[in-house]
Amino acid sequence: MSDIGSGDEGSSSQSQQGQMEQELATKMLQIQSKRFYLDVKQNRRGRFIKVAEIGADGRRSQIFLALSTAAEFRDHLSTFSDYYSSLGPPNPDNVPEDGKLKSEMMIKDNRRYYLDLKENSRGRFLRVSQTITRGGPRSQVAIPAQGMIEFRDALTDLLDEFSTDEHAYKPDLPEGRHMHVDNKNFYFDIGQNNRGVYMRISEVKTNFRTAITLPEKSWARFRDILSDYCDKIKQPAGASGAPGGALGVQDQPHPLVGNNTQQDGGTSLK
Repeated sequence: MSDIGSGDEGSSSQSQQGQMEQELATKMLQIQSKRFYLDVKQNRRGRFIKVAEIGADGRRSQIFLALSTAAEFRDHLSTFSDYYSSLGPPNPDNVPEDGKLKSEMMIKDNRRYYLDLKENSRGRFLRVSQTITRGGPRSQVAIPAQGMIEFRDALTDLLDEFSTDEHAYKPDLPEGRHMHVDNKNFYFDIGQNNRGVYMRISEVKTNFRTAITLPEKSWARFRDILSDYCDKIKQPAGASGAPGGALGVQDQPHPLVGNNTQQDGGTSLK
């Protein structure tokens, strides 16, 4: 799903776009002198969250997040909040030249999001900047550091309610499998992250290991290609004494995997 195309205000295209959008839910947060609105919206491209900041002077700024990006942002908020909690009181003599205390970046389609925990004479805050690779205005919001947890919790509530149909959490994943061929071991591990379910296939030999990761949506196509190759290379019956050649493949339960835990693209092998 792609989040919406423009963050500009006041244009006729924005007005037409607004008519095609459906607002599903909204939350308002008052953090210090600022108000933040988190709106879950839906258009023909899917669902997204609009984050709008309104300052004490009435100035408004906003960014747009696809639901998958919002989930990643939610996780970053926890990390930034933990880091902020570990900092001592502000020290004007020990502030980085650019004011940045910690930075991260997120990428979604043609958008980049820069997360910067900063400090200035007014205090510490998280600046979230959104840019579009093909050009266009840069938009940003600034969340007071003390409000990051409150912001994260509000975002979590919305994601719990509206992102379940994007990549539904699957509690009962298949167990891992192990296959031994000659001097090689192949491990098949199933996991899931905020992008969905995946399979990690690892080839392990002495002092050697490599792996590939396949998202669930590609499994059927991967199977069809592999099956096609098997059919094309299969020898006539009796040529090797057994269908499929003489490799002596053993297909057995994964010896090192019990319960599948949710990992971020990793395998359960160490």
